[in-house]
Amino acid sequence: MGQARTADRAEKAGRAQGAPASARPAGTKSLIPGPRREFVEAFDTPPTPPTPPPPRGEGGPAAGRGAEGSGGGTGQPEEAEEGKEGRGSKGRTFTGIAAAAVTTVLAVVVAGQVAQDDGASNTARSAGVDRDDTRDASRSDDRPTPTAPRVKPLTYEQKMARAYPLAAKLRGPGKFDSVPGTAKAPGTGHKYRYRIDVEQGLGLDPDLFARAVQETLNDDRSWAHDGAMTFERVSSGDPDFVITLASPGTTADWCRKSGLDTTVDNVSCDSAATERVMINAYRWAQGSATFGPDELFAYRQMLINHEVGHRLGHNHVSCRTPGALAPVMQQQTKSLDIDGVKCRPNAWAHPGR
Repeated sequence: MGQARTADRAEKAGRAQGAPASARPAGTKSLIPGPRREFVEAFDTPPTPPTPPPPRGEGGPAAGRGAEGSGGGTGQPEEAEEGKEGRGSKGRTFTGIAAAAVTTVLAVVVAGQVAQDDGASNTARSAGVDRDDTRDASRSDDRPTPTAPRVKPLTYEQKMARAYPLAAKLRGPGKFDSVPGTAKAPGTGHKYRYRIDVEQGLGLDPDLFARAVQETLNDDRSWAHDGAMTFERVSSGDPDFVITLASPGTTADWCRKSGLDTTVDNVSCDSAATERVMINAYRWAQGSATFGPDELFAYRQMLINHEVGHRLGHNHVSCRTPGALAPVMQQQTKSLDIDGVKCRPNAWAHPGR
């Protein structure tokens, strides 16, 4: 009870002498604004530094409080001073809080701007905006443009020495295309005019075939030997015969018209009852076991000379001397060993001995 009365008297004395509210004893309601208000005010105006007390001896509330305290013996002056210090400390505390809050907000704003700028720059980069392609080494115009290595085309001899895919039982449509163009007869002997037809869908080179026929027939080792005759290719008009490259099935059909069966050994024929000298495309593409894969060029020359030889009136002839070159009119696709006499493969009517 004594302590309550003492506090009450001190409070009344303070009010009577105009003591600040901050000097009120502990336990009374504080008039200092809460942290949120201080936080908001910190953004508006900087905190006001505490006002230093006036010198002792001068009039005013501070001097009155000091006189009453020393004379009353209640300890109020010490409490007032403590209240001043507490208010200053709290002000500095809230000032620090406000400064920290400002710093935090600024950091957040700056970070947001940086993130926004970075996002915008990334978007610009992804959209190709403001890119300087001339600085891109991968797009430099100074770099040499890579070129594909040049593939050297095959020579006529290389093409004639290669095998080509074609099925042994292929049957084509039976329709032919004439090889366009002409090839003049180079010799002075009796001239034979011929046309070349190639069955559709074979996948073989018609120009290669046409060249092979012309060069083979006019070779001096062939039927044009010593100027006896010469051969000229035409693509229209009325030729003496038509050299025809056809599938095995179509070859068999045309040879059958002349009473010949080519299906047993898949061979070629001169269909004498027609205008066609039939060259079996399977043999032209794949060759035969008698010549082997290394002698495809010679085998193709033999095919041409043998079948055209029939058109010129020559019949089959067999080898009579073991180890000798087989006659060009021997059926060399079938065998090089006739009646126990084995000969060597030969492509020419007049071969060099």
